Amino acid sequence: MVNSPSLVDWDLAARTAKRLVRSGPEVTPDEAAQAVEELLQLSDEAESHVRGLTRLTPLTTTVPAVRIVDRAGWIDTNVAGMSKLITPLAQRLVDNQESPSSALTVAIGSRVTGAQAGAVLSFVASRVLGQYELFGSGGELLLVAPNIVETERKLGVDPRDFRLWVCLHEATHRLQFTAVPWLEGYLSDQIGAFVEATDTSAEALREQLREVVRSIAYAVRPGSSEDDAGSSEGLLALIKSPEQRAILDKMTALMSLVEGHAEYVMDEVGPDVVPSVAAIRKRFNQRRKGRGPLDRILRRLLGLEAKMQQYAQGRHFVSGVVDEVGIDGFNAVWAGPHALPTIEELVDPAAWVARVHGPRPALTT
Repeated sequence: MVNSPSLVDWDLAARTAKRLVRSGPEVTPDEAAQAVEELLQLSDEAESHVRGLTRLTPLTTTVPAVRIVDRAGWIDTNVAGMSKLITPLAQRLVDNQESPSSALTVAIGSRVTGAQAGAVLSFVASRVLGQYELFGSGGELLLVAPNIVETERKLGVDPRDFRLWVCLHEATHRLQFTAVPWLEGYLSDQIGAFVEATDTSAEALREQLREVVRSIAYAVRPGSSEDDAGSSEGLLALIKSPEQRAILDKMTALMSLVEGHAEYVMDEVGPDVVPSVAAIRKRFNQRRKGRGPLDRILRRLLGLEAKMQQYAQGRHFVSGVVDEVGIDGFNAVWAGPHALPTIEELVDPAAWVARVHGPRPALTT
């Protein structure tokens, strides 16, 4: 683990997250063992379905492993990944302040920041179902067993169907990065460029923080809805310069693509593979909307609402392209960075098709 003692105490972040995270659902040892065994089996099954539907094939002889974790295991893995990603950016922010003893450095020392990071991790750790972890471990598919079991119980859906449905989503992410060799490097390059473009003054940080707070207050006021409040990038808004805006647009387009592609796959396998897929999707979407005030505050603060929008926009894009040019035509998106959709094309799939495939012939009657 990479530590930056002057900025973030990542060991404290891990300890705080594990102390604050909610306990998982009550299961017997036999139920826990059965869930782990079935998730491992279903992740293998999901891989074959995903390859068949997407027509993508890994270009590496070693496919990253599947690891079934509890909430503490997810926290440990993500602390390692966050330290690699956030430490350079946070250090850049400190370096850009007016003086070495600036308010940012003095007010939020490494232990305070570590505790805050731990609180964030504890919130997400009790909700995330699975993840293709790219940065902390160099490629690993994580399935968070207690969260999957808890969610399937709350939704009242068939456990095996739901577990396979989740595995389909995460297996799609793994295939994206193993079948498209340039994807990982491109994402790393964008993150590096984002760090290099960070040039935020203390006054700009304070003003952006006020905007985030206003956005959160609007989102949770009585009678408001998440749609009324609009999307929010949460704390990411604190570190955006004009140069970073263009980079963030590229990263948003890419992440919307990969998330939307996974959403498309997990539904398009159809009832022959997941018999209750329609009921699962309906109940899952309803659960996303049914959040209390505290949940809405934290999601808005962390920018998780923006992630929900990524799912919707990306799903719309993938479906629109496949409808026009089929799955093989869609797969042109993986040809290189030049073929990725722009932020504008996400909501206009026909524009991407016209740019990449050329104008489509007009329909005649």
